[in-house]
Amino acid sequence: MDGSGRVLRVFEVRVKEGCVDTLLSNFATTSVDVVRDKPGNDGYFFGRCVQGGENTVMFVSVWRDLNAVKARFGDDWEVSYMPDGYEELIDDCFVRHFELEAGSSLKGL
Repeated sequence: MDGSGRVLRVFEVRVKEGCVDTLLSNFATTSVDVVRDKPGNDGYFFGRCVQGGENTVMFVSVWRDLNAVKARFGDDWEVSYMPDGYEELIDDCFVRHFELEAGSSLKGL
């Protein structure tokens, strides 16, 4: 990954039993505030797994390039960023970054 193309930052979470709706509600407010209107951010989306992973959710943010991700998240850009109150809702989580390839399309972004 050379970091020059658009990057998806994928935060995937296995949520504690009974906490999915709460975490999704937090995504809609707190997580959105972490990325919305930040330099280099081109959008975000989030949702729940539909293939047997009812306790799995993800928050994806779209960035102009890897430098924009690093500017927003600093030296810990490769680590899951968790706002206050998230840890009590989460069993396990990780963050991964994907550089979009030529020919990709993000309609509306």
